[in-house]
Amino acid sequence: MSEPVIETDGLRKSYGAKAALRGLELIVPRGSIYGFLGRNGAGKTTTLKLLMGILGRDGGDLSLFGEPMDSESAQVKARRRIGFVSEDKELYPFMTVEQTIRFTQGFFPGWRRELEERYLKLFRLPPRCNVLKLSKGMRTQLMMLLAMARGADLLVMDEPTTGLDPIMTEEVLQALADLAAGEGVTIFFSSHQLTEVEQICDHVCLIDDGQKVLEGELDELKSRYRRIVLVFDSAAPSELAGMEGIANLRRSGRTASMLAHVDVDNVVARTRKFAPQSVEVHPLTLKELFLDHLKEE
Repeated sequence: MSEPVIETDGLRKSYGAKAALRGLELIVPRGSIYGFLGRNGAGKTTTLKLLMGILGRDGGDLSLFGEPMDSESAQVKARRRIGFVSEDKELYPFMTVEQTIRFTQGFFPGWRRELEERYLKLFRLPPRCNVLKLSKGMRTQLMMLLAMARGADLLVMDEPTTGLDPIMTEEVLQALADLAAGEGVTIFFSSHQLTEVEQICDHVCLIDDGQKVLEGELDELKSRYRRIVLVFDSAAPSELAGMEGIANLRRSGRTASMLAHVDVDNVVARTRKFAPQSVEVHPLTLKELFLDHLKEE
C-alpha cells in the first residue's frame, strides 16, 4: 500500500451523550479514490468535518499527509493542500461564476488555470451568470471546479453528485477519475450512491454507528465475498450457524443464505455434510456487501 494521505486511529467524537464516532480507524492511500459509505447518522459527515478541522476530536489520532493534526499550525498547513466540497454547497450568491473563481483563486498560489478552463468547458458554466441563478447541479459543479483547480493534493467531498442529473453525474465522475489518474490527486468522498462508488472507487470503507464495519480495495472485497444459497428437502438446519467463515446466515423454510468470506471452496465443501438438495455460489455487488453487512450489524 502506498503512503497514507489520511490515517486515523481510535478517532472519537460525541455530541453530548450521543457518540458519533467510536474509535474509527481509516487508512486512505495516496492517489486512491476512496468511497466512504454508511447510512444516515453513521458518522460520515462528522468524520469529514474532523478531517477539515471544522470540528475538534474528543480522542484518538488523526494524521494528514503523514503529519499529526495536533496543532492549529499543522491543521492550517494541511488545509492548504485540501479541496473541500460540502453537502451544503455554500457560495457567495451576489457574485457571478467568474467573480467567484477569481475571488477563490486569490487564496491559492498553486491555482491551476488549465484545470479551471477545462472544467468551465466540461461543466458548461456561464461565467457571467450570477451564482444565485445557477441550478443546484451547476452550483455543485462550480464548487467542484473551485476544489479541483486550486491544485489540491486531496479532495474531500460530501455527497458530491447531489442535485446532478444523470449526464452531469457522469461528467463529474469522469472528471474525478481523470484527476486521480492524471494528476495523482487523492479523492475521499462520502456518498449514498453505491453504483457511483462502484464505478470509480478503488477503495471503500463502510461505517455504522461510528465504527468501521468493512474496509479494503474494492476489487479484493468483491472477490473475497461470495453468497452461498442452500436448498434442503426439509427445513434448513439451525446448525449452519456454527460454521466458521460465514456471516449473515438467513434461514427461510427450506432455504439458507449466507456470506462466505474465507476459503469459499472449503466452506462450500463443509456445507455438504448437511446434505443440501442444491448449492449455488454467487458473486456480490457493492450494494449487496453494503446491505448484508449493515443487516449483520
